[in-house]
Amino acid sequence: MPLKIGIVGARGLSTVLAFQSMPETRVVALCDLNQDLLEEQSKKHNIPKTYRIFEDMLESDIDAVVIATPMQCHVPQAIQALEAGKHVLSEVTAGVTMDELWWLIECVEKYKKVYMMAENYCYIPENQLILNMVRQGLFGEVYFGEGEYLHDIKNLAVYPNGKTSWRKFWQLGKRGAFYPTHSIGPIMQWFQGDRIKWVISVGCGWHTAPEFRQEDTSITLCKMESGKLIKIRVDCISERPHNMNYYSLQGTKGCYEAARGLGDKPKIWLKDMDDNTDNAKWRPLMEEFYEYLPDRYKNATEDQKKAGHWGADYFIVQDFVDAVLNGTKPPIDVYDACEWTAVGLLSELSVMNGGRAMEMPDFRKSSSMDDKIIKI
Repeated sequence: MPLKIGIVGARGLSTVLAFQSMPETRVVALCDLNQDLLEEQSKKHNIPKTYRIFEDMLESDIDAVVIATPMQCHVPQAIQALEAGKHVLSEVTAGVTMDELWWLIECVEKYKKVYMMAENYCYIPENQLILNMVRQGLFGEVYFGEGEYLHDIKNLAVYPNGKTSWRKFWQLGKRGAFYPTHSIGPIMQWFQGDRIKWVISVGCGWHTAPEFRQEDTSITLCKMESGKLIKIRVDCISERPHNMNYYSLQGTKGCYEAARGLGDKPKIWLKDMDDNTDNAKWRPLMEEFYEYLPDRYKNATEDQKKAGHWGADYFIVQDFVDAVLNGTKPPIDVYDACEWTAVGLLSELSVMNGGRAMEMPDFRKSSSMDDKIIKI
């Protein structure tokens, strides 16, 4: 019998094509409060059952839930799904408060169901290629990385019908790196086995749209337990072209930079490619290092590529399904999800306290209430 999937959030259907292209799964239910949108999307994607009440969908015979609702709904709905015995694939971020992250971990550990965060930027082909090269030691010891999410979303603060959007509050109404996981996720996978120790964040002030609490640009530094460093920039206010998936990586044997735009390409340089760094020249990543792209990306079908986000949406679903059916560890488990999400929550505290360093709790090793205190 195929896994029966229910999706909550009819505006967030990035995974539906992937699920529908797999023989192991069937999308059988869709839930949303907006009746018109619910009917429209269920017909478009041939989803047989619809629900306006989330609890009603949980009482059906579905096996897993995809949570694609606004950020502030993710943890409450994940907890309800886990309590109902359903596996959970949640869109980013994992939650919106530090307390929520602890509640989520406690429920995943208690109910023993698969929880995975759908951070699809980790699955972008270039990022998977770099991860494979890191694992094979081509960059030597990796010690610095950066990610940027530059995406003007001011227009999303209001729905087309004129009503205020949730983004006005939970995104543009927050300070610091409110949306960190697209930027931090791939780099954390490149920094294999390391964890974030401190978060430091500063903002540039309010210039473009002072009606929002979110500053034009926020810079966040993550000091790792190993002493290494990650820098992320989140800018959802500035008037500029989008660049939502810029990354760089520096190691002892070479470096990588993603494309910046205007015909730029992802590029790489490794030690001994040139006589010295004075004469060093970038090489195009995909053309000269394509052999390091994981085989499933090389052999991806057209349907898999159409799933969305450069094929990322298919493979993240594939890994979730594999975790459910075969008991494999989710590549982005609840502990990863909480640490990456907490970067944004701690950055808000940091920026409002003059850039003070905020200590990251160790979500994997917390055993007492003292381990769960946010120290200021």
